[in-house]
Parts: sequence; structure tokens; C-alpha cells
Amino acid sequence: MRCPFCENEDSKVIDSRHTEDGKAIRRRRECEHCSRRFTTYEKVEEMILMVIKKDGSRQAFDRNKLLNGIIRACEKRPVSIADMEKIVDDIERSLNNMMEKEVESNYIGEMVMDRLKNLDEVAYVRFASVYRQFTDVNTFVQEVERLLTTKKEETH
Repeated sequence: MRCPFCENEDSKVIDSRHTEDGKAIRRRRECEHCSRRFTTYEKVEEMILMVIKKDGSRQAFDRNKLLNGIIRACEKRPVSIADMEKIVDDIERSLNNMMEKEVESNYIGEMVMDRLKNLDEVAYVRFASVYRQFTDVNTFVQEVERLLTTKKEETH
């Protein structure tokens, strides 16, 4: 680490501590040339994930936007906010593990539906109706029939 005072490249770590939020490490260093002390912080470099929308535009991934969509789907359902946040955490972790800089919005939507299907079927259908842009009652009925078929296959 280069000394901010004399530009020497040799320094030694005197003390290391985690920051209060636990997301970085604070290191107290001493320059081996001028003996002055300085503080550095080490943290994980976060990659910005871009979401490719249906119209081809790109937006930065926003976990709050994802959480709000799930909250709307789960409104007046027996689903805790902790369960909803767990879905968002799981999806965000999966996206970060992919190590991709861009991901299509429909991929994220499918991930949400997979998780909602196992959590609450009504919330799943609500989310699917907006996500898949149901245009009439027939598309709604088809989705419910698909859900029932999947459920029957899982029980047998």
C-alpha cells in the first residue's frame, strides 16, 4: 500500500478491524520509510448488474423494485416479509453467482415465479398475471391449469 505522505510503497499493518456493518475491514498502517500512520479500508468490489428489459433498454438491477413486485403479489396473503426478502436474497445471490454483467428481465421473472409457486399459489398467479401480461380470462385459466398439472405431477 502506497504511503499517502511520502509515496513509499512499503507499509506494515498495525491493526485490522471489521467495520460496524461488517462489510469492510479497516486497516491501520505504518509507512516503513517515514513512520507516519494512515488508515485503509478493504471491501468486496461489487459488480453492477444490468437488467435487459423486454424493449431492449437496460437498467441497473434494483432489489427494492424486485421486492416491491413480490410484495404486491403477496398482498393480503399469509406470506411474511421475511419470506419475501428471502426470495429476493436468493435471487440476488443467484444472479451474482452467475458472474454475468447483464441478465434479461424475463430470466429474473421466471426465478420469482418458481419461488412464489412453492410459497403461495395465489401470489404466484398474481405475479404471473402481471409478468406474463394476461390479456383475457383464457390465458389466466391456462396458467392455473398449468399450475394444477405441475402440482399433480409433484404429488405422484
